[in-house]
Amino acid sequence: MKIRNDQDWKQDIPAFRAKTAAFYAGELSKDAYKGFSGLYGSYAQKGGKASMLRLRMTGGCVTKEKLKFVADTIRKYQLHKAHFTTCQTIQLHDLDGAIVADIMEQALDVGIVTMGGGGDFPRNVTCSPLSGVDKEEYFNVLPWAKAAGEYLMGFIRAEKMPRKLKVAFSSSPKNLSHATYRDLGFAARPDGCFDVYSAGGLGNNPRFGVLIAEAVKPEDICYYIKAMWLTFRAYGNYENRGKARSRYMQEGLGGGENDRKAFLEKVDEGCVCGEDLKLQVQKMEVNKTGDGSTVSDSRALEQKQEGLYTVLWHPIGGQPDLSVLCALSDALQKMDEAEMRLAPDETAYIINLTGEEAKKVLAITAGNTAKTEFEASVSCIGASVCQVGVRDSQALLQECVKAVREADLPADVLPKIHMS
Repeated sequence: MKIRNDQDWKQDIPAFRAKTAAFYAGELSKDAYKGFSGLYGSYAQKGGKASMLRLRMTGGCVTKEKLKFVADTIRKYQLHKAHFTTCQTIQLHDLDGAIVADIMEQALDVGIVTMGGGGDFPRNVTCSPLSGVDKEEYFNVLPWAKAAGEYLMGFIRAEKMPRKLKVAFSSSPKNLSHATYRDLGFAARPDGCFDVYSAGGLGNNPRFGVLIAEAVKPEDICYYIKAMWLTFRAYGNYENRGKARSRYMQEGLGGGENDRKAFLEKVDEGCVCGEDLKLQVQKMEVNKTGDGSTVSDSRALEQKQEGLYTVLWHPIGGQPDLSVLCALSDALQKMDEAEMRLAPDETAYIINLTGEEAKKVLAITAGNTAKTEFEASVSCIGASVCQVGVRDSQALLQECVKAVREADLPADVLPKIHMS
């Protein structure tokens, strides 16, 4: 399977530009446009007067260069809304239809791809957000997640799947990426291998993933990705979209063990065909050292690299103040090896900071972050923006946070909740 270079996706943009112009000119229906634009990671928002664009960030990894692009785009087009998603991407909102294709094309120049961000395609590969810096991780899974993400992009132009495909990697027992609950999950083990889970999912009729294989060598993960695609196409439901996600295959095949057997048959099929899918990745090392200063703050986490810190930033509802996001980008440009990592709970972690750098990042984000576990609750973008939304979850969360603050409740009285 040919792996496309990021720049190759530019050849697809003229078609998107033409369809988007037709939609905003009233020449294309909402449903027809939605069926087309999802491939490009963009949808019209509720009301059909503006668009959103989803920027893929494999493994939630937002380098300084990518963050600068986001900040520059916000300033250039005077944007007012962005969202950190549970799939570790950044969504830009309230976009004029005339500029969506421009942003999409410009993003490719810094390695940000939007293709496959919606529709029935492989979505952004998620990963434990602190991979490579977490003291408790078994090993750094991010290089393997990035390689998997690159491989999965090759399926965007392949035969259509019944529904979207979500792939996750976890690096420790904390399982922050929910790898055991995804369409395909790779859970790290102490021996440097992965346990592989398939056909899991949250949402309606949630299912724990089926344990497909244990102690899979990291270099062999693409055989399991290919097998997942083959299994999903062979046994997924193309007739009923309400039961088309991979978790319904467990029931359709007569139980988890049958699902496992069907999957392993496809693994064997992929191995027999002779295609070499073994991976080689470069190690990702942190070469930076601390500056001798220390930080004492609940949002400052010590990394496994002595003297370095990670700062936690959780904008309420995953809705960052864009002036804070831009200020953070400006600051990080001057900090060696610093980058932002997005988490599946809409938290942003800024990693590889010296003590003094951590203090600066803490100060920049102090007025735009959750103060309690409840304030760190998770919410989708909500029905005021999303075409298919039925409740305004964002407004509800903001009102709940306001009410709790006004009631002056103790910080630990309410848990984190999820609104969708």
